[in-house]
Amino acid sequence: MTDSSDPPRGDEPASPQTRREAGDVRRSADAHESEPALQAHLRAARSELESQVAQARADFEEANERIKERTGRDLIVATLIGLAIGIALLGSLIFVKWAFVPFALAAALLAIFEFGRALIASGRRVDLVPQLIVGTAVVLSAYFADAWLHWVVLFVALAFLVVWRLVAQMASHDGRTYAKVLGDVLLAAFLQLYVAFLASLCLVLLSKDGGEWWVLAFIIVAVAVDTGAYVAGISFGKHPMAPRISPKKTWEGFAGAAVAATIAGVLVGLFMLGLDWWMGAVFGILILATATVGDLGESMIKRDLGIKDMSSWLPGHGGVLDRLDSILLSVVAALTLYYLFTPLVAS
Repeated sequence: MTDSSDPPRGDEPASPQTRREAGDVRRSADAHESEPALQAHLRAARSELESQVAQARADFEEANERIKERTGRDLIVATLIGLAIGIALLGSLIFVKWAFVPFALAAALLAIFEFGRALIASGRRVDLVPQLIVGTAVVLSAYFADAWLHWVVLFVALAFLVVWRLVAQMASHDGRTYAKVLGDVLLAAFLQLYVAFLASLCLVLLSKDGGEWWVLAFIIVAVAVDTGAYVAGISFGKHPMAPRISPKKTWEGFAGAAVAATIAGVLVGLFMLGLDWWMGAVFGILILATATVGDLGESMIKRDLGIKDMSSWLPGHGGVLDRLDSILLSVVAALTLYYLFTPLVAS
């Protein structure tokens, strides 16, 4: 007879508590054995992911460098800056109409400043402070004054700049030749007409009933022109369009711009401006023409000045005027079509 206090013999079954303790020991041992394997698996997965990310980044940077080599622009930086400008533009036009006025004024003044500085670097005499002052008056009068007063301000501004330049030249007594003085005077007027006056026409359009949608529409089409030309030129561009003016522009790029402009024109015409489809197509084609001429015109000016960009204020884009070149001239087409199409739609 065995005493109940004696330990169980080897052939006797263990108590439930003893079995649980043994199971805990085995599970702990298994966990310790599996932990290094799990960690190794996680490390391998992380290494694989890092390798794939690094490879994707390298491929993207290589593609970006090829694009940069071909176009002279950093695609990533240009895209980010373009998105930031686009968001500010949309916000000012859609939510608060008058908020676009300081946006347009700032762009015009920055363009005047960088263009004037580029002219000064080339040996021309440009009076930057008077240019900025009268440029402000010309731009703001387009939105806050009557149409006749806007024209008066423009003519007074041009006369003021011409007189200022002549008086400043007489005061300098530097023996500058008559031809150079005449060139300086013409450039003083051209700077106002090219930047301030064309920018003021954008505010004239803005001041019209529903003008904010017309401003947004023609800017969308102008951006579509640039984007279509860029994508088609990168993908298929082989035949230079104007090699002496802008060697990187191709006829294939122009064809892509034409397709993009026509599609964008029809879409904004139908869904934003309430135009017929053919009016939208005309809208897109005319913006295509003016945007292309404006782009080539500014390229000709830069080539004459011996510079690649007006400035480096917008990384990936160049200067402010480098972004406005296709927009400034396009506002003439947009304003003209507003006067032509609005009565037809209303009737």
